[in-house]
Amino acid sequence: MLDAMGTLGGIAVIFDLDGTLVDSEPNYYEAGRRTLADHGVPDFTWADHESYVGVSTHETVVLWKRRYGLSAPVDELLDATNRHYLELARARTPVYPEMRTFVELLVAEGVPVAVASGSSPAAIEAILAGTGLDTHLRTVVSADEVARGKPAPDVFLEAARRLGAAPADCVVVEDAAPGAAAAHAAGMRCVAVPYVAAQADAPEFATAGLLLRGGQAEFTARTAYAWLLDAGAGAA
Repeated sequence: MLDAMGTLGGIAVIFDLDGTLVDSEPNYYEAGRRTLADHGVPDFTWADHESYVGVSTHETVVLWKRRYGLSAPVDELLDATNRHYLELARARTPVYPEMRTFVELLVAEGVPVAVASGSSPAAIEAILAGTGLDTHLRTVVSADEVARGKPAPDVFLEAARRLGAAPADCVVVEDAAPGAAAAHAAGMRCVAVPYVAAQADAPEFATAGLLLRGGQAEFTARTAYAWLLDAGAGAA
């Protein structure tokens, strides 16, 4: 086994959840579609949903309220969306196989790992428990627990604090532009695996240390780990 504190230079890895570790965006789309349909917006499309990828559920609902002129309170819309989402997530949320392999490899090497997500604590808990990732990813931060969601750095800084790691020693794994921006704002390096291929040229991704333009189809645990080895050697 490699000496993670030596070979990896004391690196800690913080994972986004939705679209990064698990393919939960279809569930979030369907939850949002149901909520909006219940409030008089019957034509919410997947293309509409893509613009909210990487944005916390709370912020998404705030944007919906403004965009569609919804009269319902934000808390009511948020509760409805979370309720629909949990129902869907508990039924099925697939893990990206190479991401699972990557998490398992890092844990086996003694690398500190965490999840920092825009989802609610209940949604994060349901997904991690349902996929078995909770056995490896025990340090978890929801945007609901900090002052600001992504692209602000708060969730990543709190995850680093809980891991006892300096931000400069942290690497974030992200699928969305707001998350890449948050990692950069936190002073952390980023492995970017864009969920929406058309967004790979977003300026936020230009700050990533490793950008896999092909998204999950291009990501492999071996590639990411090799990059971490190089990053660790550079930081040592």
